[in-house]
Amino acid sequence: MADDNILSGDKTDDAEASLEQSLRPQLLAQYIGQDRVKHELGVYIEAARKREESLDHVLLYGPPGLGKTTLAMVIANEMQVQIRTTSGPAIEKPGDLVALLNELQPGDILFIDEIHRLPKIVEEMLYSAMEDFYVDIVVGQGPTAHPVHFPLPPFTLIGATTRAGMLSAPLRDRFGIVEHMAYYEVDDLEAIVKRTADIFQTSIKPSGAHEIARRSRGTPRIANRLFKRIRDFAEVADQNAIDEAIVSRSLTYLRVDEAGLDETDNKLLRTMLDYYDGGPVGLATIAANIGEETDTIAEVVEPYLLQIGYLKRTQRGRVVTMKGYQHLGVPYPDQK
Repeated sequence: MADDNILSGDKTDDAEASLEQSLRPQLLAQYIGQDRVKHELGVYIEAARKREESLDHVLLYGPPGLGKTTLAMVIANEMQVQIRTTSGPAIEKPGDLVALLNELQPGDILFIDEIHRLPKIVEEMLYSAMEDFYVDIVVGQGPTAHPVHFPLPPFTLIGATTRAGMLSAPLRDRFGIVEHMAYYEVDDLEAIVKRTADIFQTSIKPSGAHEIARRSRGTPRIANRLFKRIRDFAEVADQNAIDEAIVSRSLTYLRVDEAGLDETDNKLLRTMLDYYDGGPVGLATIAANIGEETDTIAEVVEPYLLQIGYLKRTQRGRVVTMKGYQHLGVPYPDQK
């Protein structure tokens, strides 16, 4: 996404990297928002620790930027175990998975981001690993090849995905704990922005924190990115504290509008109106018109537009709603 390049252009020096790491909460008590998920996980974690067992396998799903990876780290801290992190595309063959599993100690956590992108052959090997803590591997080649039964210590698999519907039923059914990460309320995002400001030792007024939160698309990652860019504008302007005025000026420059939509969001809606009369139009057609990958639209752009009611899905394709027309200042056609 065009604006995403601006928003993610962060510094990479050691001090900044240390600050970046400190933005992540370490315990459930420090994790802001997702109250229902936190409460349920707190119960499961406490029960597992009392029984001195590994936590059941956990699936976290929801749009990107809502804290799935951070929550996996928090679970590991709460369980007082080590965590190994990887992603679905990084595990290309069964041997890669066996190497990861071989490094786990009893109770440890294996975190797989984008778990919906696991190769089928790797996914099938996970079934026995998750259910019975073993894998069968073939050693040797040709006539000398023979299967080896490889036992594993009890471990917890935490999978994260933005596309839960793409998980196969056999894999999804092996997760005992399934949690949906929802978009954040403005009050929670405001608390996150204030916490970030404290970590970066930056003064921010309540009105400034509220304005950033209101225009962050319900997503902590975006709130933190916006805060860091607005901090740059405030420093260059020699402004001692971030207030609503500097936030508004900065976000205008970054092309983030009053609803928190960026250039790509508005381009998508405008394209659908200008070229397809508001829809219905297919995802691949939209992607070709605005120059984005279909996965980017489906996972990053579309979910929030659906959430706020500017877009809807139909059997024939995507359609801009009355609210979407109003946002762009275009009269809504009577026939719709």
